Amino acid sequence: MISKTEYAPYFEQYIQLVSINETSIIENLKSSQKDFDNLLRNLTKEKHNFSYALGKWTLKELIQHVIDTERIFCYRALCFARNDKTSLPGFDQDIFVANDNVSKRDYYELLDEMAVLRKSSIQLYKSFSDEALLRIGVASNNNMSVRALGYLFSGHQIHHLNIVKERYL
Repeated sequence: MISKTEYAPYFEQYIQLVSINETSIIENLKSSQKDFDNLLRNLTKEKHNFSYALGKWTLKELIQHVIDTERIFCYRALCFARNDKTSLPGFDQDIFVANDNVSKRDYYELLDEMAVLRKSSIQLYKSFSDEALLRIGVASNNNMSVRALGYLFSGHQIHHLNIVKERYL
């Protein structure tokens, strides 16, 4: 059972989307990636640059956001697992999206990148001991455990997949 003291209240919306009690971090990572890839690989080309409203991200921007966020959270997990006590900064997702090159990138290469990144995240989590998973670090001025971050990867991806289903299809 994961404690609410292992993550900031903001992340509850993502944590509640995963099967913490029934499924391991690794199983959640595999399952959420499979669902993400299965849905997004089968969309028509017209959807790749689609945005459901003015000022909202395109589907390609959404995928890049999931990639960027997982990379940042992997770094956090690695630092915390290795017992680095440095307080890590937050990041502004809108600045990241405004400064990516995603409009010029191939949609399927983005999906491939996400798949490779997720495999890397799984390998990272397989390398952590039970003790390391319980370590707590500080990012964005909030405590976060390595374990909570592992579930957060899947929850964040599921959250955005739900948005795709509700607003992009």
